[in-house]
Amino acid sequence: MKLVKTLAAGAILSVIAASASAYDADWKRGRVYYRSVCTSCHAVAPIGSINPSTKTKAEWAAYIKADKHAKGKDTVKQYVSKAYRASIKSGNKAAEKFADTPDQELLDDVAAFLNKGAKDGDAPASCS
Repeated sequence: MKLVKTLAAGAILSVIAASASAYDADWKRGRVYYRSVCTSCHAVAPIGSINPSTKTKAEWAAYIKADKHAKGKDTVKQYVSKAYRASIKSGNKAAEKFADTPDQELLDDVAAFLNKGAKDGDAPASCS
């Protein structure tokens, strides 16, 4: 009986811990941020906007994992950071809207959007 109670308590703690640390990325929120922040910046840059469908899911995953933006001059994480959002929020409503969103959650959201909109994703997307 004591063993059953111990196993049950352990199982409950495992479920609570997993649910507390697990985040289910929101591709729709990622789409809003990507289109409003990433695309708006890229549109005025010499390289122009980058549609999610220009890369495969594996290519986007590798890009995010490498964490190198602008040919390694800076990081991808920089552009989803609270500090970056604070620096552009006066001119960007999405940055202002997501000002308090944890950095990793927003990065996961953008990654979910890129995954969904990739060349081989569920809904290849453009950023028009």
